[in-house]
Amino acid sequence: MTEYRCGTNSRGRESDSPAELVRPGSIQEGFAAQLARSPDAPAVSAPHTCLTYRQLDERAGRLARLLADSGVGPETPVAVLMERSADLVVATLAVLKSGGYYVPLHLAHPPERLRRIMAHHGSPLLLTDEAGSRRGVRASRTVVVGPGHELPDRSGPPPQPPADPDQLAYVIHTSGSTGEPKGVAVAQRDVLALVHDSCWEASHHERVLMLAPYAFNVSTYELWVPLLRGGQIVVPPPGDLTAGALRDLIARERVTGLHVTAGLFRVLAEESPEVFAGVRQVLTGGDTIAPGAVQTVLDAHPGLVVRAMYGATEATVFSTHSAMTAPYRAGTTVSVGRPMDGVRLHVLDSRLRPVPAGEVGDVYLSGRGLARGYAGRPGPTAERFVANPFGPPGARMYRTGDLGRLSPEGTLDVVGRAGDLVKIAGYRVEPGEVEAVLAGHPSVRHAAVTARDAGPAGTRLVAYVVTDGPSVDSGALRAHLLGAVPDFMIPSAFVPVPGLPLTPNGKVDRRALPEPEFASGRAYRPPSTDTEKELCALFADVLGVERVGLDDSFFDLGGQSLSAMRLISRIRGRHGVDLTVGEFFDMPTPAELDRLLAGRKEG
Repeated sequence: MTEYRCGTNSRGRESDSPAELVRPGSIQEGFAAQLARSPDAPAVSAPHTCLTYRQLDERAGRLARLLADSGVGPETPVAVLMERSADLVVATLAVLKSGGYYVPLHLAHPPERLRRIMAHHGSPLLLTDEAGSRRGVRASRTVVVGPGHELPDRSGPPPQPPADPDQLAYVIHTSGSTGEPKGVAVAQRDVLALVHDSCWEASHHERVLMLAPYAFNVSTYELWVPLLRGGQIVVPPPGDLTAGALRDLIARERVTGLHVTAGLFRVLAEESPEVFAGVRQVLTGGDTIAPGAVQTVLDAHPGLVVRAMYGATEATVFSTHSAMTAPYRAGTTVSVGRPMDGVRLHVLDSRLRPVPAGEVGDVYLSGRGLARGYAGRPGPTAERFVANPFGPPGARMYRTGDLGRLSPEGTLDVVGRAGDLVKIAGYRVEPGEVEAVLAGHPSVRHAAVTARDAGPAGTRLVAYVVTDGPSVDSGALRAHLLGAVPDFMIPSAFVPVPGLPLTPNGKVDRRALPEPEFASGRAYRPPSTDTEKELCALFADVLGVERVGLDDSFFDLGGQSLSAMRLISRIRGRHGVDLTVGEFFDMPTPAELDRLLAGRKEG
């Protein structure tokens, strides 16, 4: 079997030093090895369900036979639209057992976006559950799995597809600058290399929490690191988790490892650090990591390891890491550390020359983990996956779009983004995708979308629109976007402008765009009772605004999901009432929350 040689060299040519050798094979082979070692060990723990490795294998095998009989084979895309559950794990493993690759779809995304993704891939089959079946998305054949939908007991062994490490494992979609999501095609070889990286300490990943949305790249870690290393996946109930529910779940299920985005990590550290009690390792990343949040968590839980992670969907989730333990004293930044096994890290100037240590350059990744590219999109693939001047002929490297600097010891600090790409709530957003959808509104002539740092409220998207005739109501623009893009890509403000300022070379001058004013558009109604005054003050503090009236919507004033979690945590601390983000979306004004709190206390 071919050996995949690992090693790193961030300044010269690619290293041929042996380091650790990872032997590629299929994910199915990796699972079979764990099944042979511990057939009756727990593999998946979910509400009302616990599956051993043997039971998971049997269920996935039955579904794989059905998929194979339906025409799924090597390199066949199978769309998966399901809530998190034990059945989701079964479905994912079954797709790979049949020889296909999975295309995870996000239940919360607009149906039209999901249909476009499926049409692009030509997926002949959709695996879904009761929740997914209500989204109005269909394929040539749709198979509903889960309670009440028992699989036929087909006779015969499950399919045995060739163990090809270069075969696709999945295609996960990210935001696309042209208005269409881009599907990142990742091979099984690269998933296995991630799983067997030396940074994973076995005891830290015995019981891993499946917390990220399935269509988010971190699900690769949450699924395959525990399953292929003999651990257990802990599946929370579907829907939003409050901080209190997350704390109770971690304690009850004895979770040892989990990943939270940098933004959520900061909220939990500042508002609910007790959530991490009993956890052995917390992974965090996806955006700037707050050093103070790391210190708060390690002060509260000295035995915990906080591991900063950095990477991209295009490089199989994680490419660098840095472990932080107590005693820890916060500095000005958190380094994302050194490359993982087999990853090469390059910080280069505009002519692809390595920059000296301490100087800022463009961050590129090569070696282990590079995706094939963007499925069916040769143009964007050629733009981001470029020839690697430090490797053998034909080698590639991925241009991350990040700016960073290397220390003399070879650790990486990420200092910002090059170009327009932004991170919102841990998700990578191409403003061009939002601009393209806005431009489809009949009254919008031109649109520009940019990100603004709103301090404690986090990073916000702001849309600047040039319209034909009278200004378009922001509610109409928001409704137009809601049908095409996920919630986190909806701008917090829509600013009408007579025209978009341009640079001398004809591009939009985003620095010249005016500062937005976040306003609810409703007449100010002052609070009167003590609870109303407290809620209005909490809104203002979390949002960083001067005052909030009883009828002002949190989201019209620039709030988003992470700042909503911060507010919910403070309400829980003062009133003992635990709200979900979903409930808060339905009643986002102080007046509505006041009525909800009164009802909860009476109940």
